[in-house]
Order: sequence, then C-alpha cells, then structure tokens
Amino acid sequence: MTRCSLIAACLVAVLSTSCASADAPISGTPSDEAAMETSADPPAGVDTSSGEITMTQVEVGDLTFDVRMAGPADGEVVILLHGFPQTSYEWRNQISALGEAGYRAVAPDQRGYSAGARPPNVGDYAVPHLVGDIFGLADAVGAERFHIVGHDWGAIIAWAVAVSAQERVISASPVSVPHPDAFARVLADPTSCQVAASSYFDVFVQPDSEDNFLADDSAGLRGIFTGIEPDAIDEYVRVLGSKAALGAALNWYRANIANRQISAPAMGVVRVPTMFTWSDGDTALCIDGAQLTEEYVDAAYRFEIIEGVSHWIPDLATDQMTALLLDHINTYSER
Repeated sequence: MTRCSLIAACLVAVLSTSCASADAPISGTPSDEAAMETSADPPAGVDTSSGEITMTQVEVGDLTFDVRMAGPADGEVVILLHGFPQTSYEWRNQISALGEAGYRAVAPDQRGYSAGARPPNVGDYAVPHLVGDIFGLADAVGAERFHIVGHDWGAIIAWAVAVSAQERVISASPVSVPHPDAFARVLADPTSCQVAASSYFDVFVQPDSEDNFLADDSAGLRGIFTGIEPDAIDEYVRVLGSKAALGAALNWYRANIANRQISAPAMGVVRVPTMFTWSDGDTALCIDGAQLTEEYVDAAYRFEIIEGVSHWIPDLATDQMTALLLDHINTYSER
C-alpha cells in the first residue's frame, strides 16, 4: 500500500472497526492542562503578557464562540484556526509562546465546534460563512489588522481570509493544506497521489457518518489521532464526542466537497506575506499541491518542510512550529 493511500484506507476502516484501538474511555472533563485555563473573561485592562491561556466566550452575531486567548489586551492580534477533528487546543503551545512574545493570541473553537455556534443546516458551513466568522471575531476583539494562522481546515479558512481582505491581514501562515486552488488542481489530476489520498472525503460527506466514529466510546475518532499525546486526544474527544458536535464538524466537508472535488469557486491569489508549512510524513496531503502553492502567492513567500512528522504539526512538531511562527510573524509585525 502506498503512503498516500494509507490514510484513506485507515479512515475508511474506521467505519467498520477502527484503525487504532482506543487507549482510554471518553473523558468527561478537560485534560489537566485544559483545566488550568480559566473560564472567565479577563478583567478589563489586565495585561496577561505571561502567556497564560484564558478561556472565554466571544459573540459574533447570533453565535457564541469558545475562544482561547493569551497575551496583552493591546497586543498585535494573531488569530489561530484549528482543523478537523481538533479544537483550538491544538494551538495551546503556540498561543502561550505568542502571548509571552507580546502578541494577543486569539484561537476560537470554530463554527460547529463551539456549542453556542452550531447552526443546524449543512449550508451554514460553506466557506463564506466560516470566513465571515473570522472577520466578526477580529472585529469583536478590536483587531482592524491581524496575522492569520491555520492548520488543516483552519488553513483553508486562513487562505480565504488572506485573499478576501488583504488590507486587514498583516501576514498569513497556513499549515499542512496548500492553497485551495493548487489543491483543486491536484485533486483533478488523475496522476496525482492526492486523488487517492483524499478518498476519505467520500466517507466524511455521507449523512450520519459521525455515528461510526463515535461507536464504542469514540474508538474510531480516537484512532485518527495517531501519535498525539493521550491528554490532547481526551480533550479533542471531550469537545467532539457527541453526534451534534462531530456531525457539525463533518458538515465542513459536506458543505464544501462534492465528488472528491472542492465545490467552491477558485479562490484567487494571495497578496500578503505568506509562510506555508508542510510535513513530509503527511499521508493526507501530497507534495505536488504543496509545491504548486507558490504560484498562488504574489507577495513574499516562504515554504517550510518539517521532516519526519505526520499531519498533526502543531501537536507533534511543537518547537519547530512555534519557532517558525514567531520568526515569520516578527518579520512582518507592525508593532
């Protein structure tokens, strides 16, 4: 079996048994690190420059998002977007590091992941709505301009945010997923590894596909997180271990993918300084889309490859990811 087809086979196997056995039952409480985060809003004017993470809620229109924040209230804002099937917790180490460096790190549990931001219809999860959430969040925290960071689906939204409002984005740092137009090209190329690597889309878009991932104490969901520390897996399952939550997260696929192709129109060129980070152990995302991405950035561009690491870069390559982010963001900071 090829490396590119391995993840597809693994994910499809989840629907009958599991790719990996569950190491622990669902945790009803956050992991120890998550439990250390406070749930109250920080007092007005308090400078939390230590990097300590605060868990708060931010209202955007009719939706209420759970958001992790760190850093001084008046710091230059960095918005960090998680992917599937994770939460803002995947950025915990980078949030703290950015806060310690004097930035205001803002990482939401995105639409469907936050219980207060979970509309019922599949169409509510189309990319334009997901992008609108991020601008609404930026407005809510008073960020006229900001840096945007994203992993997996969060990377797709980061690309879209950077394209749609370059006047507001200082720098972009997508992780793992290439520019969506480059990704669409390789998905449409029958000679590309990406066609097989994305075969799990066929499963994810099916109605009620979440049921099989949640069976047997979420064994299938847990089996996706190969190599991630157990406490982090417990935290992701705590948030996503219900039909409502995981179904909403899968609606991102159902609303934006059809016949293993991206259903949205072409996105266009990015015109802000961009660093794209990819890992050579990622069986879900082949190198050809990563290499094509440069063609869709008309600005300072940096392509970083992390060697020997799978898809879960923020969790598994914490120090490298943090160093790269700080270097890129510092380079273009307007402070």
